[in-house]
Amino acid sequence: MNKPTRIVPPSDDGDQVKRSSLFERASGLFGLDKLAPAAVPDKLESDKAKKFAPKREDAGGLPSPQQTPKRRASDWIGMAADPSEPATPAPVADPEPTKPVVQFTGERHQIARALLRDQGLIDPDGGASTLLEEFRIVKRQVLATAKAERTQQSRRVLVCSPHPNEGKTFCALNLAIALAGERDMEVLLVDADFGKPSIMSKLGLEAGKGFMDVLADPASHVEDFVVGTDIPGLWVLPAGKRTGRDSEYLASERTWSVLNSLTRGAPNRMIVFDSPPALAATPAADIAKHAGQALLVARADMSGRAALEDAIDLLSACPDIKLLLNDATFSPSGRKFGSYYGYGE
Repeated sequence: MNKPTRIVPPSDDGDQVKRSSLFERASGLFGLDKLAPAAVPDKLESDKAKKFAPKREDAGGLPSPQQTPKRRASDWIGMAADPSEPATPAPVADPEPTKPVVQFTGERHQIARALLRDQGLIDPDGGASTLLEEFRIVKRQVLATAKAERTQQSRRVLVCSPHPNEGKTFCALNLAIALAGERDMEVLLVDADFGKPSIMSKLGLEAGKGFMDVLADPASHVEDFVVGTDIPGLWVLPAGKRTGRDSEYLASERTWSVLNSLTRGAPNRMIVFDSPPALAATPAADIAKHAGQALLVARADMSGRAALEDAIDLLSACPDIKLLLNDATFSPSGRKFGSYYGYGE
């Protein structure tokens, strides 16, 4: 018996016929093209390489990124935008004058030192004392903030309290006297408690036209109403005549103009406001918008936490609010300023 052998039919070209796959036989039977990947050129042009529609021209006719030559960062240094167009100058801040815009030249009135001592206020001629040392600490904080900020607003200090009888006027007077003791320092104490003004009477001075009269009359000049004292560096601005529209005048542009004129060009001038209690009248919140610092006076064993929080909310327009504890009889640290200099109590 012969051994079976596999016979391969010869091809046309004499080579052996290779068995076709199912797809190849179907392609030959139905006349389909052979399945083969599309021809891809080695390098495509930039426009044809993109899958998106051709890029539209800009409405302004600006060159496309392909047309704009690449520049290094150093190439732009010193380049002008367009020689044919004038360069736009950078905005220049208005320089502050070297001299105060408003200068105080009024008559100086004598302040009875005995009157100050009777009210428990600082005697500028009395030397070191416990009260003076305490307010020296307060004024150092105030001056440090004004020096750090270096703005007109930071040189305006509001002294306020939540309720009446918590010592705001007492603290405003003592702070002003302590600030006036600085070398080359000028202090303007403004009585802004229009309902119950008391600054002038506590200094033994006669009350007259003042702050509110300046705000109500656009033709008036604030320096004409400033009262001088014989305490070096201390000036006072009375409250003036009450109008019944105190809050509206304080919120006007006239107030900005007056206060800016007082501090413009005067880096060594501080303005201290004695305002009404924050929870009793609206002027305190209005003045807080013009002040860069605020001292909120809290009286020991009297001022409540809720009242202080409400007052802080009303004065929130002021960027820097400090709490000042008044009438404290106990110090946790045991400090007793003044005894070192022999002025014990």
